Amino acid sequence: MPWQEVSTLSLRKEFVHLAQAEEANIRVLCRRFRVSPTTGYKWLGRFRTAGASALADQSRRPNTSPTRTPPEVEQAILSARDLHPAWGARKLRVWLLNQGHHPLPSPSTITAILGRHGRINAAEAAKHRPWVRFERPAANDLWQMDFKGQFPLAQGWCYPLTVLDDHSRFAVGLQACGDQRWPTVQQQLTGVFRRYGLPQEMLMDNGAPWGADWDHPYTPLTVWLLRLGIGVSHSRPYHPQTQGKEERFHRTLKAEVLQGRSFADLAACQEAFDPWREVYNLERPHAALDLATPASRYQVSPRPFPERLPAIEYGPEDQVRRVQAQGELSFQGRSFRVSKAFRGYPVALRATNRDGLWEVLFLSHCIAQLDLTEAV
Repeated sequence: MPWQEVSTLSLRKEFVHLAQAEEANIRVLCRRFRVSPTTGYKWLGRFRTAGASALADQSRRPNTSPTRTPPEVEQAILSARDLHPAWGARKLRVWLLNQGHHPLPSPSTITAILGRHGRINAAEAAKHRPWVRFERPAANDLWQMDFKGQFPLAQGWCYPLTVLDDHSRFAVGLQACGDQRWPTVQQQLTGVFRRYGLPQEMLMDNGAPWGADWDHPYTPLTVWLLRLGIGVSHSRPYHPQTQGKEERFHRTLKAEVLQGRSFADLAACQEAFDPWREVYNLERPHAALDLATPASRYQVSPRPFPERLPAIEYGPEDQVRRVQAQGELSFQGRSFRVSKAFRGYPVALRATNRDGLWEVLFLSHCIAQLDLTEAV
C-alpha cells in the first residue's frame, strides 16, 4: 500500500528512525505505516547505507562537504539560527553536527557569534530558567494530550490538538482541528493509535472534552479510552505544571510555527504543522533529553489498536447493571447517579470490606461508590 498523509519523505524518515529503535518490530511498523515489508526494508537499507539523503526520490545534497574556514562556519551558524530562530546555541550546535557540519566551536562561542550579529534578544534570553523534570521510565507509559490555545483563520478558527509521549517528548499527534468536540478528538486519536499503538495511560486537563470538571471526569471520550484499556488521569485544577511537557511543547510550537504568521484555513495550518513535527521529532535536539532527539528515545507501542472492541464481561460474583439515559442505575430498590458518559453500558457492582459500601466498576476501573447505609 502507498505511503499516506503528510509528505512521503517525512514518513520515510520517521519510519527508519523508529525501525532502528532497540527491539523494534519492523513488520509491525510496516503495518502501522501501511507499507509492505519489502518497501519498509528497502528504505531502511537505503538509510543505513547512505543516510537520510537516500530516502528522497532524488539526491539533494552531497554525502560530504569541504573543510570550512571560520567565516563559513560562522555563516552556517547564522543560517541555522535563521532557520530555527527559537533555538539556543546548544541545540544549534548539535543540529549542525547532525547535519554534517564540523568542526564547530563551543556553545559559548556560538552564543557570542549570535550576539554579535544581533540574533539574540536579551529580554527573551533572561526568561529561560532550568526546570526540575520528571518523566515516565519508558515510551508509551504515559501520553499527555491537550489543545493549544485557538487562533483565528481567514475563515473560522484553528484548535491545535497535541499529543506528546511523556518519556521521549515524541509528538505522536499534532492536528489542526476546527473544534474541540469529543468526536473530533476521537477521530484524530484513532489515526494516532493505528500508527503508534496504544499507551498505558493518558493525562489531560479537566475541561471539555476531557471531563466536565474535577469531580466529574468522565465524558464519552474518556469512556472510549477506558474501553480501549487506556488509563485516564487528569491534572489538578489550576495546576498547569502537571502537564508541563505539553505547556512547553505549546510554547515551542508558538515560537517556531505560529508566531507572526496567519493562515487561510485548516489545510494551510496542517501544511505548516507536518514538516515542523518532523523536525521536532527527528532533528531538533531536546534540552531535557541531553540534546538527543525525541525519535531516538521513542518506539511504537506493542499494544495495537483494536478495530473491533470485545464484548464487556464481568465475573460471576458481580452484580451487573446497565446505566440508564440520565446516568443512573438501580440497585436493591434504589436509584443511584453514576455518570451520563456511561449510559447504555453495563457496569459491575462489587461489595467492599465495609458493610453497605459497593464499588461501581466499568471494566476494571472503579468509577463510583454506592453507600447503602446513607438515608434516602
